[in-house]
Amino acid sequence: MNDIFSDRIKNVPKSFIREILKVIDDPEIISFAGGLPNKDLFPVEEIRKAADYQFDNFGKEVLQYSTTEGYLPLRQYIADRFNKRNNLNISVDEVLITHGSQQALDLIGKIFLNDEDCIVIEEPGYLGAIQCLSVFSKNFKTIKLNDDGLNLEELEKILEKYSPKLLYVVPNFQNPSGITYTNQNREEIANILKRYNTYLIEDDPYGELRFEGEQANTFKKLLPEKSIILGSFSKIVAPGFRLGWVIAPKEVMSNLVIAKQAADLHSNYVGQRIIYQFLKDNELDKHISKIKERYGSQKRAMIESIKKHFPKNIKYTNPEGGMFLWVTLPNNYSAMELFEKTIKAKVAFVPGDPFYVNKTNVNTLRINYSCSDEQTIEEGIKRLASCIKELVV
Repeated sequence: MNDIFSDRIKNVPKSFIREILKVIDDPEIISFAGGLPNKDLFPVEEIRKAADYQFDNFGKEVLQYSTTEGYLPLRQYIADRFNKRNNLNISVDEVLITHGSQQALDLIGKIFLNDEDCIVIEEPGYLGAIQCLSVFSKNFKTIKLNDDGLNLEELEKILEKYSPKLLYVVPNFQNPSGITYTNQNREEIANILKRYNTYLIEDDPYGELRFEGEQANTFKKLLPEKSIILGSFSKIVAPGFRLGWVIAPKEVMSNLVIAKQAADLHSNYVGQRIIYQFLKDNELDKHISKIKERYGSQKRAMIESIKKHFPKNIKYTNPEGGMFLWVTLPNNYSAMELFEKTIKAKVAFVPGDPFYVNKTNVNTLRINYSCSDEQTIEEGIKRLASCIKELVV
């Protein structure tokens, strides 16, 4: 009976985090496993007022079909904000509203990839991108992340040998590692890519959540004709709307629009109108500053707890923004084995396996700090440290 299903779906891995969340559905477990924004920071009352205004004044219009590209004032807001932050001049015609960044990846896969086409991703890489792009091709090539960004020597070799169509990166507070590419690394990547027929996908869900350091350049400035930028309201407003966007060159955009018409006609129009009203009536920067203050405090608490409790031979990243940091155990130790211990100790994380292609029992793990207060972080890190010491000391 299984023969009735497509070969395509057989190549797609399950969402490891969704499976983990089933295992840790226990109120006694301290979870550093999710990638969720902090629900206490959702602007509930402001969104309720925005929804009331839209339905009170435009109810019949809001409930109607809309254009594939998305609500024009919302697209203009996205273009204006992106241009202001990056000193650019992209047009509203280069912006498409999607059902989150995940749909944007799906549409990109549809318009670029044939079965055996090569896709290049970071190692470790975002598991949602691995899962989504696996629908279209299983031909992944990976490039190791250094502290400053992509390994440039590996990038050059892969581009020369495999002629990939796409390079997918998360250069700001990367998921899962928390690493941010330096401006020099970005410039060198852009200069290399200018010599090849490869598009760069810059996924940037966390870029505005910087609580330390200086903003880095977007690839749209460094490689304007070959960069596709993904953004989302999930981390800076609320994920329940499932609204994101793509900024792409016009020849790419025309194909994305066709693919989206074939997929769903248009994104949630009610949500677009409510989000726009919220953005119009409130200062988004003021709201984001609250998120950054909270996440920055929680990240610092986690780093201090790690310094206090972890064995000295455990490596970890110290991100300047975003929601995650990355822990590396000594060689030959498995984060999956550690996970089995920590669940019994009532603390959870994400083992590194799903962030790699064709690797298992790796010695790395991701921990999230966005949804835990300082006291919970301290207790959770103590439990995790105790399990690490049992395993590696």
